[in-house]
Amino acid sequence: MRSSLRFISVAAIAAMLAAVPGSAQKTSGPKERYEMDVATMSGFAAMAGGRGGIGGAMGMMFGGDPSTRVAYLLDLRLGSNQDASAPPPKGDHFFLPQAKVGKSLPLIAPERGKEEVPQTFERPKGRLLLYWGCGAKAGPGQPVIIDFAKVAAGQIPPGLMSSAVPVIREVSAANSRSYAHWPNGKGGKQPSSGSSLLGAHKVTSNFGPEINFTLAQDYMPGLQASTAIQPDGSVMIRWSPLQPATGYAAWAFGGMDRAGSGGDVVWWTSSATKEFGGGLWDWLPPSVVANLITKKIVMPPSQTSCQIPAEVKKASGEMMVGNLNAFGPEANFSYPPKPAGNAVWNIDWTAKVRFRSHTMLLVGADFGGMGGSSGGGSESTPAEPAKKKKCKGPLGIPLPTC
Repeated sequence: MRSSLRFISVAAIAAMLAAVPGSAQKTSGPKERYEMDVATMSGFAAMAGGRGGIGGAMGMMFGGDPSTRVAYLLDLRLGSNQDASAPPPKGDHFFLPQAKVGKSLPLIAPERGKEEVPQTFERPKGRLLLYWGCGAKAGPGQPVIIDFAKVAAGQIPPGLMSSAVPVIREVSAANSRSYAHWPNGKGGKQPSSGSSLLGAHKVTSNFGPEINFTLAQDYMPGLQASTAIQPDGSVMIRWSPLQPATGYAAWAFGGMDRAGSGGDVVWWTSSATKEFGGGLWDWLPPSVVANLITKKIVMPPSQTSCQIPAEVKKASGEMMVGNLNAFGPEANFSYPPKPAGNAVWNIDWTAKVRFRSHTMLLVGADFGGMGGSSGGGSESTPAEPAKKKKCKGPLGIPLPTC
């Protein structure tokens, strides 16, 4: 996960700008596109700045109440259709002091030919059992069973991944003539406690015009969530509503301790239909979230609980690892301002800031009485200490916070 989950990293700025809503006005550009992803992580997801994984969660046994843990994560991407004035492409995002990241964060071009790939990828074995929907019992037609051996042989079941959840085209090296990003290992640090993004921001580079915008939206609050194993064997997830949230999505994995030996791995999502789209674990625009709520793929902002079916918990074994994602607002900026009438709008740059909040869920593990809680107090029935898990999910997808 670029951050905590990032199962499949996936609004589409080019499409958005191709036609201005409600107008026949023609546009050109933008010459430069900037994207800033702002994540709030709470509970176990906040361990080690969102990189703690299962090991970090176990460390909570000695680190105090996870409800006190909140971490922030920034991801910055700058792309342009112009060449750098003095290669390689580079830039800086300048912050106000209250951001607590230093004067600026350096935007650096990735090294060509060095893609980020898992260093310890193993072809999955066994089967993947797919469940979906909130409720005490699994719905009809569940589980859908995916045999990894057949997938490896090219026999991919139809409709495995989402057709309703759109793929969001992000700024990247692939769709930019010049590109720079952060974090990049070349300096800078993630925000510390008490950070605020409110106020003026400036982005400069050697391959595009200067970008200036002012944020009136700060980090989303941390999600306060808990899990409770019910008498019927199902698992109730409860959370406190977040005022900026546009909708929620939850998911869970089970049987990860069996993955290496060819046992069954379980994947459940809160969608009322069989939807396993990447955007559900990541970022989605408010308009897309609103549409998915009408289809019962995303839970509405008024919802504060979801029940994992008993069949999912039974098939998962002693422990399940999951995540609750709160989609948030977006802030969009462009320059110069849109001209009146039907005059051509020659756009120099656009900037998009996306917000979300998420928390890690541990179900059925005994971490000093905190296993079923992500900032809300544990209600889970303690189980035996969990075995060491691999930080990879089905089809080689990383687990949350790994």
